[in-house]
Amino acid sequence: MINVVVVDDEPYACQSMVMLLKKHCPELNIIAACTSSIEAAKLIREKKPQVVFLDIEMPHMNGFELLEFLAPIDFHVIFTTSYDQYAIKAIRFSALDYLLKPVDMDELKAAVKKLSDRLPSSMPQQLDLLRSQLQQPRPLANRIALPTQEGLQLIAVNSIICCNASSNYTTFILKEKQKLIVSRTLREIEEMLEEHQFLRVHHSHLVNLDEIRTYTRGEGGSLTMSDGTEVDVSRSRKETLLKILQTGH
Repeated sequence: MINVVVVDDEPYACQSMVMLLKKHCPELNIIAACTSSIEAAKLIREKKPQVVFLDIEMPHMNGFELLEFLAPIDFHVIFTTSYDQYAIKAIRFSALDYLLKPVDMDELKAAVKKLSDRLPSSMPQQLDLLRSQLQQPRPLANRIALPTQEGLQLIAVNSIICCNASSNYTTFILKEKQKLIVSRTLREIEEMLEEHQFLRVHHSHLVNLDEIRTYTRGEGGSLTMSDGTEVDVSRSRKETLLKILQTGH
């Protein structure tokens, strides 16, 4: 059993999360649930959970401040939050998990299922990356955290040539002839990189626009990237791609 603490300052939301976990995630053992960040700090230190479901927006200490207070972190964190695109973007870039309120049952199950792939030892590194992004007003992050089988990899966004889908995994083609396979869908990666110069040109391919060298015409056509990689373009995305290539936006 995996020991869990639930933290949310809204009593109803806290109770609702506990009920969802008990009903749909029998592998989890809820050892505490609290509605105060101050109480949560004490309980987490005493009970030493393996996973904390943590609300972000709380009085006294928000979720990020609570983690700083508890550092060093030796447990998994799954954030829960109302819609805040900026906070969510920072969380994604740090390869951390989050759930939007009201919590969807399928998304909850998916987040819990990922726990077995996570390495607690990478949490401090992920939280440091998250903290660095949140300290500046709306920064455009230049590094991305990628969970691999070996652990967490931090890579420069501009080192990515393209990304290819493979079921629930994504293969990153990087400069210097490097490849990384990460446990994230291409859709998740597309959302993480949407503010950068990346475009989904096919249901299986996401490309760095700055790394395109040639476009070859065809039904959808194909791209040759800076490292020689050939990438197919779907018919449905051809017009958008050509417009960007011709106009620059």
